[in-house]
Order: sequence, then C-alpha cells, then structure tokens
Amino acid sequence: MLTSIKKYVMKNTAIKKIGLFTSGGDAPGMNAAIRAVVRAAIYYGVEPVGIYRGYDGLVDGDFEAMDARSVSNIIYRGGTMLKSARSAAFRTAEGRKKAYDQLQSHGIDAMVAIGGDGTFTGANVFLQEFNFPAIGLPGTIDNDLSGTDFTIGYDTATNTVLHAIDAIRDTASSHNRLFFIEVMGRDSGFIALRSGLAAGVETILIPEMEMSIDELVQRLERNKKKSSSLIIVAEGGKSGGALEIAAKVKDKFSHYDTKVTVLGHVQRGGTPSCMDREIASRMGVAAVEALLKGERDKMVGIINNKIVLTPFMEVVNTPQAINLELIRVNEILNI
Repeated sequence: MLTSIKKYVMKNTAIKKIGLFTSGGDAPGMNAAIRAVVRAAIYYGVEPVGIYRGYDGLVDGDFEAMDARSVSNIIYRGGTMLKSARSAAFRTAEGRKKAYDQLQSHGIDAMVAIGGDGTFTGANVFLQEFNFPAIGLPGTIDNDLSGTDFTIGYDTATNTVLHAIDAIRDTASSHNRLFFIEVMGRDSGFIALRSGLAAGVETILIPEMEMSIDELVQRLERNKKKSSSLIIVAEGGKSGGALEIAAKVKDKFSHYDTKVTVLGHVQRGGTPSCMDREIASRMGVAAVEALLKGERDKMVGIINNKIVLTPFMEVVNTPQAINLELIRVNEILNI
C-alpha cells in the first residue's frame, strides 16, 4: 500500500523542491516536525531546503539544502534548529516581493510553515499575492489554534508547568504559603487549565472565565483551614498578572506568607514529550503529502486522532474553544 501511494504522489506532482521554516515563538517538538518534513520530502523524491530565521530568512535568502543526515539526532531536542524570528520586513509588500524572488532563484516550488496564527496569516497573504503554495503545521505551546486538538509543544509545556507546580507545593505546604503561579498562553488559558487541574491547585484563573478579586477572596476565605493554597494564573487576564492579583489579596490573608512565581520562558524549552514528538512526526509527513497532492493555504491538524486540513484563515479567525468543564471538575475536587 505504501509503495502504491508513493508512486501515485510522485507521478502526479510538479513540486520538486520544498522550503520549510519555523516562525514566531519556538515550541518543543518543532525539531521533530522539521525532521519529518525533510525525510518525508526525500522519501517522495523531493528536495528539502531549510530556511533559517523564519520569514526574515525567507526575505534574506538564508537557505540551506538538507538531506536525511541534516536532521539526525534532533527529534529529542527542544527549540528549533532552523531558528525563529518575527519579521518586520515580510509585513511590507517590498519584503514579500524580495522573499518571492529568493524562492524563485532557488527553484523552490512550495513551503511548509511551522508556527502559529501570525505565521499562517503571512502565508495566506503570500499566496494571494504570488499564488505560492504553502501548508502549515501548528507549532505553539498555547494550543490556541482551531483545526487541531493539540498543537506541537502544548503537551510538553503543560508537563513542564506541572512539574514546577509540584515542586512549589512542597515549599508552600512547608511554610503556610499562598502561592500565585503565572503561566504563559498569551490570551488563552489552555496551559493554566490543564496543568492546574492535573496539579490539584485550589483556583485556576483564565482569560476565558474571568473571576473578580472579590470572588477570589471569598474562595480563599473558604479555604482558610488549608495549610497552603496554590493559585494558577494565565497571562492575559483582565484582572492582571500574578503579581498584580497577589498584591490585591495579600492584606486580607495575614496568616499566609504570600509568594509569586512567574514561570516565564522555561515553559518553551525542554525535551519534547512523547506526544509532541508523535504528533509533530505525523503532521510533518501529512504536510508534505498534502502539498504533493495539490493542497495549499491550509494547516495540518489532528482531530479525534485523525489528520485534517483546515484553511489558514479559518484557523486564524476561529479561536480554539476551551473546555470549561475542567474548571467545574477542579472546583468539585477542591472542596
């Protein structure tokens, strides 16, 4: 069966060279995705070309031909071997024209873009202007892209947060402390919600379900008998970050030693989890096969464990819905 698929795709494609790049914030599993795209391209007789520094490298022509050995021993590494950047130049018509000229001069027929909504917006604009085919892979720890159940990097990030919360609880319970722990996620609470439930924190504050300071104080009053309390705060909420929220409630709980931990960019790094390596590998192969079958302007995702393709602008314009049932479950378990 594999041989017949390979023969069909190779016979019916005009694509001979595929460029690939990572853009926006880095995410664990991006290297596994790069490896999958490179080796899938070679499997189908297509030449892979790495583009360094995202859209900036596209504009500057920072390209390198890759082979199977180029991506050896990177599947377990965090970050991205192709580097990443946000490009001011690509936001201009002149910059995009220069990028197109670079692709033409290097004989590149199509692209695989690994990143988030900004990456896909750029690829969509590029298609409209130059009819240049691109397929995207969802590389972001935030898990805020529709069209996939999980983005590349999200599982690793939540596990990193979980380990940090477990360590913080040890010291919190030893000293009668109230800890506010801030996690990343931009404007979404996916990381906070999943890791907070798994860690058994007392309260989870996310942008999708705002809780007033008064409501938070009331909840903490009910938990006064506890030796310690952990509150996880997703960045981007209307009530502010962990430092601001902690300052507002500190005076009301004198029996607690109130502390704040902002986990920051530690959440972006680390060895990618088994799940992130698996979905990155599946998505990378699917991206190459989609391009060779004539697909373009779409993101590869996995929904209900099946590969799906969703148009870029549908992904960008339709926020991923968060599962608020997890909030209810957490409240039940923190009686």
